[in-house]
Amino acid sequence: MRCFIKSSNNYWAVVPAAGVGKRMGSDCPKQYLSLQEKPIIQHTLERLAATQVKGIVVALSATDPYWEELELDLPVPLMRVEGGAERFHSVLNGLHHLQKHADPDDWVLVHDAARPCVRVEDIQHLMQSLADHPVGGLLALPVRDTMKRSNTDNIITETVSREQLWHALTPQMFRLQALTEALEDVLAQQKMVTDDAQAIELTGQQPVLVASHADNIKVTHPQDLQLAALFLTQQAQHES
Repeated sequence: MRCFIKSSNNYWAVVPAAGVGKRMGSDCPKQYLSLQEKPIIQHTLERLAATQVKGIVVALSATDPYWEELELDLPVPLMRVEGGAERFHSVLNGLHHLQKHADPDDWVLVHDAARPCVRVEDIQHLMQSLADHPVGGLLALPVRDTMKRSNTDNIITETVSREQLWHALTPQMFRLQALTEALEDVLAQQKMVTDDAQAIELTGQQPVLVASHADNIKVTHPQDLQLAALFLTQQAQHES
């Protein structure tokens, strides 16, 4: 069942999925690994499609042999574009494709393909919280542990205060034109950003952090698969 929020805004999603997931050490990219009898990316796309998004753009490797094997039945249009060398290249390709379908002020939610446990309610909360915000923002999680900074030999150099520190998660939600221009500036200046919010920050704007549940994990290492399966099971039990 799709969930809707009352808003005159249009929402779209971009999912960068061109990575190979080297840290996972698997034979195929991690987004295609099986998680409760579905590929990880299928869980992810189904979560996004259960919201008010009008369409989803997926950025894939040009040599991806797995995508066509997916059996997807989503209630929104699904568009494919070629990804790039880095995450932000893939996102920018997705945004350029969206310009053919969306208005400059439409909201775009960029979500990692390997975050299959994101709760629909958290995505909806992000959309509702920032519906009228001039900049946008992202799901995030306040840091709970003591933070240490080390040198290259893993020797502690300082203890960092965790006050007002957050883990940046996804989706990250910004206006189509604003995010496109921000990432184009990053590319033109030959800079590197690790998430979309950083590109927006470099323009002088200040995104908002919206608290997420802690089960919105990114599957990166082999042990993350078991944790993701546990979270999905717990979520299903809660829903029932």
